[in-house]
This record gives sequence, C-alpha cells and structure tokens, in this order.
Amino acid sequence: MTATAKTDRTQDRDVVEVIIEDHRTMEGLFRRMRSNAEDRAAALQEFSALLVAHSEAEEAEVYGALKRFRRVDSEDVDHGAEEHADGNKALLALLEVDDVGSEEWDSRLEKLVEAVSHHLDEEERTILNEARESVPESRRAELGAAFQEERARQLASDCGSVKNVRALVHG
Repeated sequence: MTATAKTDRTQDRDVVEVIIEDHRTMEGLFRRMRSNAEDRAAALQEFSALLVAHSEAEEAEVYGALKRFRRVDSEDVDHGAEEHADGNKALLALLEVDDVGSEEWDSRLEKLVEAVSHHLDEEERTILNEARESVPESRRAELGAAFQEERARQLASDCGSVKNVRALVHG
C-alpha cells in the first residue's frame, strides 16, 4: 500500500470509530498496568501519551465542532472536557509514584482507572452516540482526519511526559 493510499484511508475514518478504538486501547493498557507479568512502567508511558494526545485532540478538533449540531448536548461536551481534567489529575498522581510494585501505585492506578473508565463509558453513551445519530457521515470523516492529525502532533511532542501532564494539571 502506498503512503498516499494509507493517508486517504485514514482521512475516511469516522471520528466516532477512531475515538472508540482509542478507548479500547486504553482499556488494554489498564490491563497491562495492573499485571505483574507486564512492564508496568512502559505501559504507563504508552497510556500517558495516548490519554493526553487523545484528550487534547478531542478538545481541539472534535468537541467544539460537535456542539454545533442541535442533537449533540453542549453540556455533555463541556462535562467531557471537565472529565479530561480529572483524568489528567489522576494520571499525574500515578506518574509521580516511583515504585510500580508498591501499594501506592496500585491505589493510584485504581483511581486513574475509575476516572478514565467513567469518562469513556459516559462519552460513548452520550456524546458519541449523539454524534453518530446527528452528524453526517462526511463530517464525521472530516473530524476523524482532524482528530488523528492533532493526536499525532501531540504524540510527537512528548505530550505524556510528567512535565507536560503537570503543566496541564496546574495550568
């Protein structure tokens, strides 16, 4: 497959599908971070980068656009952004734990899982279902391309670093 063909196919991806795919990846990373048989620190680095890139891309490219559609509830979208902030706080708390085998790690991981899982579930039931029903397929594809482009830009900027997450949390 040529680079152009791959790019064209990426641009045709429905934003709802792309976001949900990221959600499933995050859930897999939660399993890895909980497992003593996995490299928990590496899974956390991967998760941190994905969570921040995903959230920043949603807020920059998707949430504002969805608010323009009558059947997408603006309050749900605003609440989603608030939950991103809560997830970042829980992420920072975990990133600041030195020992991935400690009880503190396990406790903070569970708080992160709870915050992010709640958001994923709520976002899928409200915002994404509303988007799937009321946003035209062509617009969802445009938003999918914009989301993926911003997410890639964020990932290339080392967005999941402790320093960046701390800056997001503390403004």
